[in-house]
Amino acid sequence: MTELYLVRHGETDWNAARRIQGSTDIPLNDTGRRQAARTADLLARRDFDAVVSSPLSRASETADIIAARLGMQVVARVEAMVERRYGAAEGLDYRTIDARYPPGTSVPGREPREEVARRAMPALLELAAEHRGRRLCVVTHGGVIRAVLNTVEPGEQHFHGVPITNGSIHSFRVDDERLSLVEFDDPIEVLSIDPDADDYDVLDSVAGPAL
Repeated sequence: MTELYLVRHGETDWNAARRIQGSTDIPLNDTGRRQAARTADLLARRDFDAVVSSPLSRASETADIIAARLGMQVVARVEAMVERRYGAAEGLDYRTIDARYPPGTSVPGREPREEVARRAMPALLELAAEHRGRRLCVVTHGGVIRAVLNTVEPGEQHFHGVPITNGSIHSFRVDDERLSLVEFDDPIEVLSIDPDADDYDVLDSVAGPAL
């Protein structure tokens, strides 16, 4: 069995302003760095064998902070772990999005959730194969975590609308090349759910229908 802990990056200024980021490369702010350090302290309660991340700077720096706390370096920046592309909606705040793209409206250039899952799931299984029997921390983005969750728990309504907050930790395992959920908001990080942290799903209107 291989264990994968998916971590959402810390806060950015665009998170704080409720602007959608997608593939736009926005760095962590000071709050995000504190969140990353807090998450790192929680992860340090368990032994990890490797840390990997999305190459976008907000995830990459979060991973660097976590890896330093765990006494290691990030071993890979995995392109397939980048955030979902939101096309014309990137950079807009939620009020503008609600007005311009109400629910059911097509957003030009938005990556379908199915496509996010089709790139993220094989990448996670490949990481599990490369680190078979080990425990990995994968720092990524809310849209990626949501797509993975919807894929491994397609009929589970319990997680719909449950926030994926900055710095939150979600544990999965791989057995026989099959990815399954262990804990959404893993118990090691319950205290890390900061009421001021950005909730990925606050922008439901532009996220589009769930899988």
